[in-house]
Amino acid sequence: MFRNELDGIASDNSEILVLGATNSPWFVDSSLRRPGRFDRVLFVPPPDLQARAEILQLHMKGRPVEAIDYVKLARNMQKYSGADIKAICDAAADSAIVSAMKTGKVRPIRTEDIVVALQKVKPSTLEWLQTAKNYATYSNAGSSY
Repeated sequence: MFRNELDGIASDNSEILVLGATNSPWFVDSSLRRPGRFDRVLFVPPPDLQARAEILQLHMKGRPVEAIDYVKLARNMQKYSGADIKAICDAAADSAIVSAMKTGKVRPIRTEDIVVALQKVKPSTLEWLQTAKNYATYSNAGSSY
């Protein structure tokens, strides 16, 4: 059914672009990957240094923070996804809240809070990257990846 709808789009409207996203491109049915359908595969890697710094800054926006060097922190977050970085920011905020509850004094999120959170939150992309590498290396019939 989906294939028929996808094929029908091309004949009805030439100004429609259909994009699909998946964490498991190797499980996409080959009939969906033929020319004219989803015939191109684009790998979106984990964010680079600049993107990681911006993601950190974005998730700290609106929270009480000390002066934080986001680029310096982002250097230690290679292979972390945007969701992983958000989890680090949330854990750092939790740490500041726990500290405030213990001392009775509100304090901003500090670099140390983020460093401690970074030690607790591990990158979720490592297993996926290894799986993708294995599929690309050993199951790459037709050079799809």
